[in-house]
Amino acid sequence: MAPGVVYLALVRIGLLVLGWMADANDVSTTDARTVWDGQWFLAIAEHGYAGVPPTLVDAFGNRSDETPLAFFPGYPVLVRWVAELPGAGLVGAAFAVSTVSGVACAYALARLGEHVGGSRRAGLLTVALFAASPMAVVLSMAYSEALFCALAAWALVGVVERRWVVAGLCAAVAGLVRPTAGALVLAVGLAALVAVLSRRDGWRPWVAGLLAPLGLLAYLGWVAASTGSLTGWFDLQERGWDSRFDGGAATLQFTADVLASAPSVLEVATVAILVGAVVLLLVGVRTGVSWPLMVYAAGVLMMDVGSNGLMNSKARLLLPAFTLLLPAAVALSRRRPGTVASVLCGVVVTGSWFGAYALTAWPYAI
Repeated sequence: MAPGVVYLALVRIGLLVLGWMADANDVSTTDARTVWDGQWFLAIAEHGYAGVPPTLVDAFGNRSDETPLAFFPGYPVLVRWVAELPGAGLVGAAFAVSTVSGVACAYALARLGEHVGGSRRAGLLTVALFAASPMAVVLSMAYSEALFCALAAWALVGVVERRWVVAGLCAAVAGLVRPTAGALVLAVGLAALVAVLSRRDGWRPWVAGLLAPLGLLAYLGWVAASTGSLTGWFDLQERGWDSRFDGGAATLQFTADVLASAPSVLEVATVAILVGAVVLLLVGVRTGVSWPLMVYAAGVLMMDVGSNGLMNSKARLLLPAFTLLLPAAVALSRRRPGTVASVLCGVVVTGSWFGAYALTAWPYAI
């Protein structure tokens, strides 16, 4: 069975659950899939940064000419290009970009799973666990996660298969899509450095190391020039969304508060997901998963846990840490078919419900 088929089938189940819960909560499915950040991406795609409607505001209800710069350009630019095709609307283009990106990511994840687990079964299970993970519903939204995950996954395929130019190019483009590219640049850069010091693969690791940070540095540099501050993008994040790196203090406080009072299902589940991610990282390191894959996962996890901002977004922001799923996929690939089916059914049901709940019943941003 092709990775794309597995991915699309499980994503479809998630959308069916979303439709059911949207009806139950009197919410439009399309509105649910274009909410919050999706509105910003669609506005940037349609009007450019300078033309975003003033009705879109930051987390504090404020707005300046610089506020839209908090959102990276890669995804909205691609949506705009697709929307210009005959018969394509803006929302449809956004969903199409996310869907195609998700399928592309699935094929890369299958390669990574097969590389780590030594079997096609491990590769397909990696795809299945990713498509059914908590907040995988975001992969079907007007959000940039699917595009970023596709680029990151192929960059990591380039690293483990020593296709250095592919790794560098994908990392560079990913840097124009999400700030999480910092973790990818770190993984690709360190792997390229080790290859150079080991005198492997000639000039190609040099190219990967030089290309990888270009996209991220280019956008951060452009925002710095536009705002007149070297830390312009970070200032926008802190001013507009109270988001900054605090070493995990806010996340630790959030965890303690949730465990003490259990204010909501989503918040309790978010804490469980964060704890599970840390456990999976330790298991991955212990079982010998390729170190660049674990460096990338650790980088994404650190960026998520180590920042404050919206605690309710923590589960979504962990979605790009897909290499954390590799140890689970490999372990599952060695079990009997009945065990595999039972585990997958549980993951699919739980993940689909959680994503649908976050979009239709949970009243706050994700």
